[in-house]
Amino acid sequence: MKINREGFRVIAVFAVLCLLVWWFLFWLLPHEWAYIVPLTVVVVGFWGLVVAFFREPTRPKLQDPKLLYAPCDGRVVITDVVYEPEYLKREVMQISIFMSITNVHMNWSPVGGQVEYHKYHPGKFLVAWHPKSSTKNERTTTVVRTAHGSEVLFRQIAGLVARRIVSYVGAGKPIGQNDVFGFIKFGS
Repeated sequence: MKINREGFRVIAVFAVLCLLVWWFLFWLLPHEWAYIVPLTVVVVGFWGLVVAFFREPTRPKLQDPKLLYAPCDGRVVITDVVYEPEYLKREVMQISIFMSITNVHMNWSPVGGQVEYHKYHPGKFLVAWHPKSSTKNERTTTVVRTAHGSEVLFRQIAGLVARRIVSYVGAGKPIGQNDVFGFIKFGS
């Protein structure tokens, strides 16, 4: 399994913390297998979850200029026509995808083209399913103009646990369909 570069430091810090917690509890509890084995399983299991959060699966590089691909793993929670006030300033189709803590938190570009607009918005860290999280939480907005002249806007929105947005794109740069454009991670 490949690990995303955003996770190396966080994984190392959690490894040290887990080791310290294990060592502390090891000396607090009686030195019997009935205590040591479950303690070890819990600590290693927790560290394993942290490692799994930063996994980077191989994803087929499918490209079809007529299609929009999902920018992330997760569950579609909203499909609706809404007014977009930040950049497009018109009604658009909104498709919102909720990523749980167990989903891969890499983000891929749904279309290929030229990045026309990219902006970081600092904000709060409300739970992701809160109705105001899409406007109040830390987020980035990216608009890509496709070869056919269409504009596609997509956002990365932080939540309560995955609170830091890392973006690899900038205005004026080209991006390919299904290229990695960012990561939403926990930590700072």
